[in-house]
Amino acid sequence: MDTLIIGSGINGLVAAAELALQRQKVLVVESLNRPGGAVRTEALTLDGFRHDVAAMNLSMFAGSGFAKKHETLLRQHGLEFVPVNKPFASAHPDGHYFGVSTDLQDTLATIREKADRDTWVREFNAFSKRAEALGALLSSPMNWTSLSCIGWKTFRSLGRGASLDLLRLLFMSPREWACENFTDPFLQAAVATWGLHLDFAPDISGGAVFPYLESFGSQAMGLVIGKGGSATITNALISIIQAQGGEIRCNARVQEILTAGDQVSGVRLENGDTIAAKRVIANLAPSGLQALLPHGTDQPRFDKGLRQFRHAPGTMMIHLALSDLPAWKAHELREFAYVHLGPSLAGLAQTYQQAQAGLLPSEPVLVVGQPTVFDPSRAPEGKHTLWVQVRCLPAKILGDAKAAIEGNDWTEIKEAYADRVIALIERYAPDLSSRILKRTVVSPLDLQADNSNLVGGDQISGSHHLAQNFLFRPVRGFADGSTPIKGLYMASASVWPGAGTGAGAGQLLAKRLS
Repeated sequence: MDTLIIGSGINGLVAAAELALQRQKVLVVESLNRPGGAVRTEALTLDGFRHDVAAMNLSMFAGSGFAKKHETLLRQHGLEFVPVNKPFASAHPDGHYFGVSTDLQDTLATIREKADRDTWVREFNAFSKRAEALGALLSSPMNWTSLSCIGWKTFRSLGRGASLDLLRLLFMSPREWACENFTDPFLQAAVATWGLHLDFAPDISGGAVFPYLESFGSQAMGLVIGKGGSATITNALISIIQAQGGEIRCNARVQEILTAGDQVSGVRLENGDTIAAKRVIANLAPSGLQALLPHGTDQPRFDKGLRQFRHAPGTMMIHLALSDLPAWKAHELREFAYVHLGPSLAGLAQTYQQAQAGLLPSEPVLVVGQPTVFDPSRAPEGKHTLWVQVRCLPAKILGDAKAAIEGNDWTEIKEAYADRVIALIERYAPDLSSRILKRTVVSPLDLQADNSNLVGGDQISGSHHLAQNFLFRPVRGFADGSTPIKGLYMASASVWPGAGTGAGAGQLLAKRLS
């Protein structure tokens, strides 16, 4: 076996597909009875309703180097996207909303202050050049040669002042960026909410760049979801791998990564089988990789880095089968793919602080996905699905910030907390409960049980704070996916460039090994 890949998440499948296309013999082993990791679509409520288990927004994959390189091949193997021209909105309890549409005038019509409208236009006009530089950085290998090249190109394209402003953006907190640019507190919170998608509460340095990119990237390009569900990516990648002679083996849990001296030699499965391989790629969280190396490596700093890798707060998923879309107070919200519920910076900060303290947040931050607005194939005619992501929850419960829910076992209290979430949505969309045909609640620990990479329900496979990002993800000196063991590599969302459906870690590693 040329290359054995542990884990069939998107990074593992992208690496496997790229290597298989280079005529390498590839085997992907998956511990579960189905592949896909967090990029899966399943009937989680009623027959005929298809729900994305975790990832819904596929824009990062659509814009990735792998997808652009293999666009025709992916389509031939069944990949199908649905374009979204109204990507996201943020709702206010009083019925006001801010919504980003690919039509600039439509977006501006939802911004209350003239000064903020002027700022939005100015920043959007400057976005393309800045995005090109940021995109190059966020998809680049983390080595000094690549970084120097990007720095020089950015300097030549933007000039010294604008280049320094861009560097400053990389270190700003969401609050600093939002308040520096916008005057309306609601608009400030609306853009800053994107920071929580990568574990950046309003006041954490380094968190401004993602809200910046999501805000103006959505304005420029909208987003894409998968026709019939995000599994369209997984299915296409598996089809490519198999067409090239590769294999996907499910129900094959790895017990140990085997070595011969300082060289990897293969793996041992739980059933006792051993599989020899020249190379092993671990599409695993650091704790998962460490568990498969019972004797560690010859570099204590690397082993310590795996042990100390810090995960973000957990997430709850609530999947709803609906008779109709929510009756939002702002009726126009029925036209958007995502609706954020987190109307103030103070509320975002409080939610994060409560979760970090082990408390169930009194008023959680919600991401409400409405995929059937753009892809009606996911539900029976006239019906809808709702994808509710509850951000910033503790994996280990120490109490309830609202002092209303007793207990510290997610299995016992998850339905009660889901009731709190539904009640919160009904502040913005009254009578949602009457439209629910069936709901399925997935707690942070349920997410981990289903996918061991989502430690404590962390859907981004590790915090992206500056001390654990760029050259330091997952461990300084190993951001390229290498390990101290020859032939053993890492390619998961815990490795640079991190989370999302872009599969950057898998793509960069496969390019290096091709």
